[in-house]
Amino acid sequence: MVRRGRQTSKTTWSDEDVRPKKQQMSKELTSREEDYSQWYNDLVIKGGLADYSAVRGCMVIKPYGFALWENMRDQLDKMFKETGHVNAYFPLLIPKSFLSKEAAHVEGFAKECAVVTHYRLMNDPNGKGIVVDPDAKLEEELIIRPTSETIIWNTYKDWIQSYRDLPLLINQWANVVRWEMRTRLFLRTAEFLWQEGHTAHATKEEAIEETERMLGVYADFVEEYMAVPVIKGLKTASERFAGAVETYCIEAMMQDGKALQAGTSHFLGQNFAKAFDVQFLTKENKQEYVWATSWGVSTRLIGALIMAHSDDQGLILPPKIAPFQVVIVPIYKGDESKPVIDAKAAEIISALKALGVRVKYDNSDNSRPGWKFAEYELKGVPVRLAMGLRDMENKVVEVARRDTKEKSSMPMDGLAGNIVKLLDDIQQNMYNKALAFRTEKTSKADTWDEFVKLLDEKGGFISAHWDGTAETEEMIKDKTKATIRCIPMNNEMEAGICILSGKPSTQRVLFARAY
Repeated sequence: MVRRGRQTSKTTWSDEDVRPKKQQMSKELTSREEDYSQWYNDLVIKGGLADYSAVRGCMVIKPYGFALWENMRDQLDKMFKETGHVNAYFPLLIPKSFLSKEAAHVEGFAKECAVVTHYRLMNDPNGKGIVVDPDAKLEEELIIRPTSETIIWNTYKDWIQSYRDLPLLINQWANVVRWEMRTRLFLRTAEFLWQEGHTAHATKEEAIEETERMLGVYADFVEEYMAVPVIKGLKTASERFAGAVETYCIEAMMQDGKALQAGTSHFLGQNFAKAFDVQFLTKENKQEYVWATSWGVSTRLIGALIMAHSDDQGLILPPKIAPFQVVIVPIYKGDESKPVIDAKAAEIISALKALGVRVKYDNSDNSRPGWKFAEYELKGVPVRLAMGLRDMENKVVEVARRDTKEKSSMPMDGLAGNIVKLLDDIQQNMYNKALAFRTEKTSKADTWDEFVKLLDEKGGFISAHWDGTAETEEMIKDKTKATIRCIPMNNEMEAGICILSGKPSTQRVLFARAY
């Protein structure tokens, strides 16, 4: 039997808020200006990325959405392995006693845990279906993993004996469960997919270097493959991962002016090593506790991708991770044109695939070309090619790019190579547009009134002074719902006055309202 922990609200709109509208959706998407939350929900559902499940707060990732996740996962996995990491898998179920070994960790996750208490069902003696067998109660309750530090560090105790076993660089692709009251497809669900890296090191310096290296991997991925600019920084003590000494993060800006935490990397110090007694013999024959890191990103990145780029007509996907980079739609005129056009399309497809382009040929006869154009615009396919007999006679193909909606004719001669260049241009253009938006949405505030006005009228990131205390940080959050997203890395020291308390400050930090 699974028992839910106390559920908490962490966002302002949820699947339950918009679910009744699902049945009333017209073919058109709700506009961002009219209702941003409904626009997002429409896009996830109509774009074929995900759907609701029978389990409250959980989602079904549909094939198109999972193909997007696979492309993201595969690229990240390659980047992890290039930095020396290997994959492993640890149990879904964690003994409850493990969580209690690291005080800050259990306090951080206790309210989100799902607990397994029994291991068997039985027919109800009163004939009322299936019930939990009261005689099958577990001696120790098991937690469905909200994160895996505890089970992994209990295992590392047996794997690490001396300095020769270090560093230990392991990543896990898995699912986790964190019960939430108000959920949102991809952004916050009770169960989600992610990866979690867990590494062990001989020195503090090596562990910090690893923490920063993996943050850099995340930043490179999000910027180069998702075309979303990010700001790297440190979380405040109040916002750190439960059990971490320092939490590093990457923060992205969404089109509604709210921030979204896109990834985190944690320096865990020796906290978990001490909690699970993971020691190693140094070269000097001394016993020391190892130093640890953990880091992770999740399917939340898909939500970030949607909100950073898409428009009122549908998804806009970066070519590097789009399930299909190119779709070809034939324009038949009579049955006699079909074999001719199909044969030419086959040549184009072969040439594109030879250059590594993911291409789909939609020659289905159950929809008109115009419907297909709208469908692939909705799904965010970066490039659409259309061709009929007249195009073939003129040796050209109609090309439509999703990011700018521009259409042009492109010669068939050298088409594949030119499409590859076009995909590169789309990728860069998407990044440039997102960067320009973030720049426009980043402001400085030196007074409380200026700070509040910027939040309410402009949104985005606000660089402002803070006195460094948790009390002031909490007061700002309570008054405005804005949080300190990060202390930017390589932040310049600048003497100033805290916008709320008026106390001295040594540097600006980055505030925003956030998901």
